[in-house]
Amino acid sequence: MKFEKERAFLLNLKTDIKRIVNNYYSLFDMAVEKKADDSPVTQADKELETFIRNAIIKNFPDDGIIGEEFPSHQKDASRQWVIDPIDGTKSFIARAPLFGTLIALCIEQEPVLGVIYLPVTDHFIIGDGSQTICNGRALKMKENVLLEESTILTTDFRDFSKYKPRDGFDKLVCQCKITRTWGDCFGYFLVVSGGADVMIDPAMSIWDKMAIIPIVKGAGGTVSDFYGNDPVHGDGLVASVSSLHQKVIDTLNNS
Repeated sequence: MKFEKERAFLLNLKTDIKRIVNNYYSLFDMAVEKKADDSPVTQADKELETFIRNAIIKNFPDDGIIGEEFPSHQKDASRQWVIDPIDGTKSFIARAPLFGTLIALCIEQEPVLGVIYLPVTDHFIIGDGSQTICNGRALKMKENVLLEESTILTTDFRDFSKYKPRDGFDKLVCQCKITRTWGDCFGYFLVVSGGADVMIDPAMSIWDKMAIIPIVKGAGGTVSDFYGNDPVHGDGLVASVSSLHQKVIDTLNNS
């Protein structure tokens, strides 16, 4: 098993992440700020990222850190930790459980280890590109799924009109069995754990996608950018059961 020290470190963060989340999650008067891009941020986002950053600096002082809420730390280091403290802040604010913490370890810009932690359901998913484990159990994605029997997820339907041509996605919606917005990192968890078959986000930041990539690969799925190219340096993210992936990419881009 690769990166044993890093795996143990990440697992040890779980209790404190859940504690910090619980301090805010049940609040009916949660304070919400707007960032420069008009996206919301809460004190929980900031407190969580600060906690994770401090833990990384203490345990891996030579490594760099890229986070959503604060400037990069040691940006020239070959090893970089990429943090999204609350992926799905809008769900968190609404007290919907479809949010989680994303942490990735990248070496020379390639994600080699990824974590999705869902504090409400207490699912801890970790993948290294070869294997993905959830709460001690190895995950293996479904095989040979037909498009007409598939469940396709996305975070927000409006993002297709905002970032990409929407016609291709509308065609997918007409061809699949179920479409839902069980999105953000929760959607990728559902794909790797067999609850859904395809998850599509037409636009992704580095902290949104780096942890997802080794998790999907480790569960035997296929992950690419919106156009079927390298997900690390590409545009958007599509994760799916391997048998469906090319059909999904072709439909999205041949409207």
